[in-house]
Amino acid sequence: MRYLPQTQKARTEMLESVGVSNVDELFVQVPKKAFIKGKADLPDHQGELEIERQMLSYANQNINAQSNRFFLGAGVYYHHVPSSVDHIIQRSEFLTAYTPYQPEIAQGTLQYLFEFQSFIALITGQEVANASLYDGATSMAEAGLMAMRITKRNKVCFGNDIHPQYTEVMETYLRNNEGTSSYSISEDPSKIEDGTACVFIQSPDFYGKPHGYDEWRKTCDEKGALLVVVINEIVSLGMLPPPEQADIVCGEAQSIGVAMSYGGPHLGFFACREKFIRQMPGRVCGETVDADGKRGYVLTLSTREQHIRREKATSNICTNQGLCALAFTVHMSLLGEDGFKQLAALNHEKACDLTDKLTSIKGITLKNENFFNEIAVQLPKGKNAGDIVQQLADEQGIIAGYPADDNTILITATEITTENGIDTLTIALKEILK
Repeated sequence: MRYLPQTQKARTEMLESVGVSNVDELFVQVPKKAFIKGKADLPDHQGELEIERQMLSYANQNINAQSNRFFLGAGVYYHHVPSSVDHIIQRSEFLTAYTPYQPEIAQGTLQYLFEFQSFIALITGQEVANASLYDGATSMAEAGLMAMRITKRNKVCFGNDIHPQYTEVMETYLRNNEGTSSYSISEDPSKIEDGTACVFIQSPDFYGKPHGYDEWRKTCDEKGALLVVVINEIVSLGMLPPPEQADIVCGEAQSIGVAMSYGGPHLGFFACREKFIRQMPGRVCGETVDADGKRGYVLTLSTREQHIRREKATSNICTNQGLCALAFTVHMSLLGEDGFKQLAALNHEKACDLTDKLTSIKGITLKNENFFNEIAVQLPKGKNAGDIVQQLADEQGIIAGYPADDNTILITATEITTENGIDTLTIALKEILK
């Protein structure tokens, strides 16, 4: 208490120096209704030990994905990440590295980003790729803005069942760009409107169905629109043909090297034709040789507002998911081309086993006869998908999937899914639906 007078004096001097008589005057611009009346509805302060116990009690309410009773996908997928990945990315030289504002002294960072770009370009069938974006949704939104810059048009088209969170982010971007708009069609290329900047096609789509691109490519050429392929399960590219017909390929790369982490941070990727490289958001790393003829890496292109004049910036992407891109690169290096293909085959095999068991249940049908590792299960009439998923979680500790609509559940199998887990889900679902 003996320090109180000095504290009060210091506070008074500070208020006088900014020209106010009391603290309340600092908040006169805040609406009255925004202020909390009385004591905030928060618990009283506690010691560290008590807080740890409280947080642990909250954590124990979660159902662990490692329980073999986890079938949730819908854009975020549970895959095995080798322990060597975490070991490498936690080395201090990687973990403490920041955005290469001075690329000449960040050779290690530039090298792995260059390798990341090389992996993405290879598996997507594109000519160039950038050094990553935030996540799949913002990657798709940036693709839409890029297409509008290239074509000088102001509307985009959702060609099939795009992930609803992706379309929501795209529409949020458009709301803040005057004169731009979006529209949807149902897998019918003939409905593409004149003046469309790009058509988004997701494969596998939100319901797990893979798509071809030949007809979309032909119609986009006729309409003068770009074809943008969106992928949020990148492991599928180990089995499905690369979308070489696309002008832009974007999406989510979380499945390789990056944990689910309750929704993030994740890893957006972005690739396109080389002729569009100067309109691509983010940054591009390149390989060269120095004055002594030794291999070196450079920041080849960085067209964002922090490096060039604001009106010429291609995006407001401030950084890349560097550590997540490193995790992806390490995991892909460990897999190799054959390992990546084997991983994809194993995912599809597990999904086939899951499908065989679930379709044996009376009243269950599939919405997508073709699939990679995610299936859309339609429940019998009168059964609500959200209620069924909740009941399985509450009573059996099973995360059965994602309720896509009133009577459809998206159910995913990956290499981690076990035969016992599939049997457990099948028995539980059969009991509930009988």
